[in-house]
Parts: sequence; C-alpha cells; structure tokens
Amino acid sequence: MKPHPPGPPPREKGGGSVSRGSRRLALIALLLGVTACDRGLSGPGDGGVALPPGATPVPVAVAPPIAPVAAAPAGSLAVAMQPVSFAPIVRMADPSVVTITTVGTEEEISPFTHRRRRAQTQGLGTGFVIDKAGIILTNNHVVKEAQTVEVKLSDERTFPAKVVGTDPPTDIAVVRIETKDLRPLVLGDSDAIDVGDWVLAIGNPFGLSHTVSAGIISAKGRTKDDVPLDPTGYYDFLQTDASINPGNSGGPLLDLRGEVVGMNSAMHAGGGIGFAIPINMIKAILPVLLRDGHLTRSALGIRIKDVRELSREERQAVGLAEGEAVNGAVIDYVGAGGPADKAGLAAGDIVVAFEGMPIDRSSKLQWLASTTGVGRTVTLRVQREGKQFEQKVTLGQLPEQPAAAAGPR
Repeated sequence: MKPHPPGPPPREKGGGSVSRGSRRLALIALLLGVTACDRGLSGPGDGGVALPPGATPVPVAVAPPIAPVAAAPAGSLAVAMQPVSFAPIVRMADPSVVTITTVGTEEEISPFTHRRRRAQTQGLGTGFVIDKAGIILTNNHVVKEAQTVEVKLSDERTFPAKVVGTDPPTDIAVVRIETKDLRPLVLGDSDAIDVGDWVLAIGNPFGLSHTVSAGIISAKGRTKDDVPLDPTGYYDFLQTDASINPGNSGGPLLDLRGEVVGMNSAMHAGGGIGFAIPINMIKAILPVLLRDGHLTRSALGIRIKDVRELSREERQAVGLAEGEAVNGAVIDYVGAGGPADKAGLAAGDIVVAFEGMPIDRSSKLQWLASTTGVGRTVTLRVQREGKQFEQKVTLGQLPEQPAAAAGPR
C-alpha cells in the first residue's frame, strides 16, 4: 500500500457514522466490564459451598491487567557491567570471617578387637561475625555434638567458643567468643537478590583458610525436594555456582555491597553447585536462638502439597476449574483434634494466604506456620470449591521429629 503524504490523515467516508459507532462500542464495552466485575464479586456462599463456623467470606478479586515492560531507550546499556575487581569487597569482609575447629568423639568398631570404642573426631568449618560483642553465625552441622569449639580470627588470634543457640531443622547455629573488638558483617536482604546477580563466598574449603570464590545466584527457592538433606528440615536455599566445598560450611555468601545474603551450607554431590541458607530465614529466628538457645516450632496440624503438583483429576476434586491458575498449598490431611481440625478446615482446602502473606508454595506455609509461635492465633485465607474465605486458627506445638541422615555438606 502506498503511504500517505505528511499532513492530516484522509477523512474516511461516513465519518459521522463511524464516530457514533465508536461511542456505541465504548458504551457496550463499559457495560460488559461492569457485568464482569459484578460476576467477580459474587458472594462466596453462592453454589452451596459450606464454610466452617466463624469463616469470613472473601470476594474474588479480578486480576488487574499486566502492564507492558518498558523497553530500554535506544543506545542505552541494559545490563550492568561486572566489577573490574572483587578485591574491595574481600578486603572489607574477610576480617569478619572466622575458622571454626571442633573436637568430639564418636563410637567406632576396632578393626583388631572388633569391639566398640570411643574415638576422637575433629571438624572444620567457617563462621562470620554478626556482632562486635563476639556473636558468630555458622552451620549447626559444624558444631553438632562437639565437645570443644575453637574460633580463629583472620589475625590468627584464637578463642574458645560456646554454642549459645542451635536449630537443627534449618542447620543454623550461633556461637559466642569473649572479645569485643570484632568487625561484624552487615546482614542484607536475601529477598532482594535476583537470579543472575553476582555473589562471593568466603570460607575454608579443605582447610585452605580465607578462600574467596565468585559466581552468580543460579536459582532461588531450592527445597528438600531439590537438595538431598534431612527431609524433616526447613529449606529454601539460594543456589550458586560460586565454589563451595567441605570447610566452606557456615561461611558468608555476599552481594556486591558486601552484605550477607546467605550462609553457605551444602553442595551438590556432583560438584559445581552450592546451596546457601537465605539470610532472611536466619534473621527470622536469630532473636529466639539468642534468647532461648532453641526454637519451639508451632504447627497447623495439617499435611500439605503444592497446588501445581496436583493431577488433573485432583484439581477437579478440589474444585479448580480447567486452566484456573491458583497459587497455594492444598491440604491433603488434617490431624484429628488439631488446630486446623478445630477451625473447620478440611482436606481439599487450598491455603492461599497466611496473615495476609500470599502462599506461592507449600514450603512457605510450612515455614510461616512453624515460626509464628505456639498459641498464636493467625488468619488464613482459604479457597474451597472455588470460593474464598478467611478463617482464624490457633497454632499448636509441632511434635519433635527424629532427624534423618543428611546428604553432602
């Protein structure tokens, strides 16, 4: 088609009719939009869905349109360049990284007498200072069952250390040394770091003290389904290709501001892939560990799984329409007489929010329910057969669970 020359566009024939037609179409679209909104706000009680006593119906909100992503201006640099050197970050952070050695005993069978005997064991790990008064973070598996713990600073001074708090399900431990001239690291925000961001790991792999490696955040939200560790644990790992090896455990994972975004904890058996505990998970329970030395976990009294794990038949059984996108944790078992049972929740209910926080996967609900506190009353947003409601639940105490064998550390 031949382009029009510059100037006002040519007037179409019947321009007045087109204008009136446009107004009619706009009016029809407006009426359809109002009708659609009315349908989206229909009462949760419609359709005969029975809600538990005390439940508050929640209107189903219509999702807002997705705003288009603005394109970068022509000639602009869309990707930030990597740093010329990580040396300034290392110089700032390295004095806060410590070497932790432990001595313990374990039972073994003598190859000569074939009798059981106690043998001395030695362990090596890493830690980092978070308070100038001598508070140091490390992994629980670094200090587990240790009879003595010693901390060596970057200036070669050594101190006996006392374990002041542990949480085996998250593999977090806190130790203290008696000195007040330490340089603490800043605890950052692990929620703010993105896949693809640069990170540094500092530690003592294979006893090679204060070794630095660099890489990127390769993935977030790795759980016990991805990492072969204790299945009773709580995991939400950051995955990195920064080199992590035996001896790195308990060391910091740093962003380009030199702030701690994770604590290095495990490695993949195949090598080349490491996992770090998000620092926000550590910050959530740190005050309790410092105060009580341990964490008493709360619970809803349910067994859950991700909605995305449901088969087509299971989706139909819990009232999800074909193609309906719902994030949340679906309840597949309710303990008799437990908190959820008392609140009227049932198998097939989908928990979509906990205290106003959206639940995008079952591990998040498990974490929030376990760390909120025994006896606390929380508000859940639940979807049952396509209708949403809010229900209050008073959390009970999670029974102690025996730990299983862990994978590579």
